[in-house]
Amino acid sequence: MENKRTEIANLGEFGLIDRIATGFSNEQKGTLMGIGDDAAVIAIPEGEVLLASCDMLAEGVHFDLAYTPLHLLGYKSVAVNLSDIAAMNGIPRQILISIGISNRFSVEAVDALYDGIRQACKDYQVDLAGGDTTSSRAGLVLSVTAIGSQKPEKVVSRAGAKVGDLVCVSGDLGAAYMGLQLLVRENKVFQVNPDMQPELPEEQAYLIQRQLKAEARTDIVHELAEKGVLPSSMIDISDGLASELFHICRQSHCGVHVFEDKLPIENLTRLAASDFGLSPLTCAMNGGEDYELLFTVAQSDYEKVNQMEDVSIIGVIREESQGKSLILKSGQVVEIKAQGWTHFKS
Repeated sequence: MENKRTEIANLGEFGLIDRIATGFSNEQKGTLMGIGDDAAVIAIPEGEVLLASCDMLAEGVHFDLAYTPLHLLGYKSVAVNLSDIAAMNGIPRQILISIGISNRFSVEAVDALYDGIRQACKDYQVDLAGGDTTSSRAGLVLSVTAIGSQKPEKVVSRAGAKVGDLVCVSGDLGAAYMGLQLLVRENKVFQVNPDMQPELPEEQAYLIQRQLKAEARTDIVHELAEKGVLPSSMIDISDGLASELFHICRQSHCGVHVFEDKLPIENLTRLAASDFGLSPLTCAMNGGEDYELLFTVAQSDYEKVNQMEDVSIIGVIREESQGKSLILKSGQVVEIKAQGWTHFKS
């Protein structure tokens, strides 16, 4: 039985918008008006400030539809943007999504994309408050604006790290990068022989999921608040741990020492890296797309943070003159170099 294909032209722009809006309901009290008018009307909780972040995902640059299911792409497009709000210690409230799509995509493909967006909105309790649709001649393009809020005194930037602060990271590192390597490898095999089915052992499912279905660590923001811990600086890990450390050090005018034996790297990541002839350390430091939170806290908060199950204390902030160093298990001290993803770099 052939899969049904409905051309987008059969619905038209407004028909497509109506179809997209189906199934979305507003949960945030602050969403006064959402999809269906010229602009969303959003109320900011009393005593809080607005946080807004915009990100664009372009086919062939940020994702490859050869191995990225559309529903997971929709989910990830929301999660990675909410991660930016979490990185400011904010609470996500609403999102706006615009898509540029060509006639190579069917209405059913758009349905799949928005199924993932809808699931992400449900999981993170945010509202789809608006957006735009347009035709595209260069593949699929997604632009997502995330809106959140927080009390002014609780907003955390990259610029507050102080000498002696502890450097912390949520979750584990390098898994998303190894998931990408697995997907790229299997796709190359498929290109050579379309009859060849992917051979991905069950234990590698975690790595694949880390790449295709990123999660925003909003839970860490809530847990820190419950423990009464306000980070001095924070950023999410999108371009690799090393690059994000550079951002904090540059904005906070400080140096940092990180310890290899404290880095959270899953055994599955180590095994996969070995299979590809890669260093797990390199994957953790420069892989990117982990979307974990990297943050610093005062040493007085050590006990509270140390009790958090999914947070690792990996280093300490130093004077700017002491540079950015990685202390290896052997005791050797090496300079940290940011080699993660950089846009516009050939």
